[in-house]
Amino acid sequence: MRKVARTANGWRGTMAAPMRERPILLTGCNGQLGCALRRALAPLGTLLAFDRQSLDLADTDVLRRRIAECRPGVIVNAAAYTAVDKAETEPDIAHAVNAVAPGVLGEAAAAIGALVTHYSTDYVFDGAAKGAYREEDAPNPLNVYGKSKLAGELALQASGAQHLIFRTSWVVGAQGNNFAKTILRLAAERETLNVVDDQYGAPTSANLLAETTVRILRRYSRQTSKTQDFPFGLYHLTAAGETNWHAYAALVLAEAQKAGYALKLTAKGLNPISASEYPLPALRPANSRLDCARLQRAFNLRLPPWQQGVTQTLQQIFEL
Repeated sequence: MRKVARTANGWRGTMAAPMRERPILLTGCNGQLGCALRRALAPLGTLLAFDRQSLDLADTDVLRRRIAECRPGVIVNAAAYTAVDKAETEPDIAHAVNAVAPGVLGEAAAAIGALVTHYSTDYVFDGAAKGAYREEDAPNPLNVYGKSKLAGELALQASGAQHLIFRTSWVVGAQGNNFAKTILRLAAERETLNVVDDQYGAPTSANLLAETTVRILRRYSRQTSKTQDFPFGLYHLTAAGETNWHAYAALVLAEAQKAGYALKLTAKGLNPISASEYPLPALRPANSRLDCARLQRAFNLRLPPWQQGVTQTLQQIFEL
């Protein structure tokens, strides 16, 4: 039986059959990815889950001290500054959380022999490629958020820690803010809605990210040699397939209608527009497609289509 309690330092879950003798430390536990990870990681062992109030990644002194005190065997960093447009006017905060903190996590982890699992973004690319981006393709972020996330990848890689970096895209979860929830809110308020149709990517559910992380960590726990046998490194991790924001919105609208949501918006009122017709403070890549072949080969995975994860997440949202 699992016991979960709130302490002054965050959430602590204790399991009967731990993955390893040392705990797992999770940051950002109340975000849309963090909530999914908190549920998925719990069966693996003792879980120390921290939100921003109990562990602010911008405070590097506290970050180092907390890791030294907890001595985790695995650190899962789901915390991030994700306000893409706001980052254009708050570059220092975005840099502190997204660029500096991953390096500090890595340095602290290296000192105690811990693994760091970290999440990055499709926004490290400029979207000019014709096909899906591979891990070895040269990054060229268009906005402050993307630049800060790329800097965080490089800092973690240079830290000396064993690490896994998962680049993902268009994350959707039952908790937190995301595109699907925005469409649901606007569809209840408006009879017409313009949505960009010339930016492509793969909506990826927080549940898929969490479940894949756990599957990989289970493999890590079974390794006889943690330094020689395990394929650490950088991987792309998204749902399979591709879509654009307009088609994504159409699926959200259709599922909401099937669920009996009271909506003003119908499919006829959902209008496709170009990104140039909807300017935002931060530029977005037109092509956010990520090639996940390396991940699937390395860990013997088959990633499900994006529609599956979005539909399942919407059902969770409808039940809230």
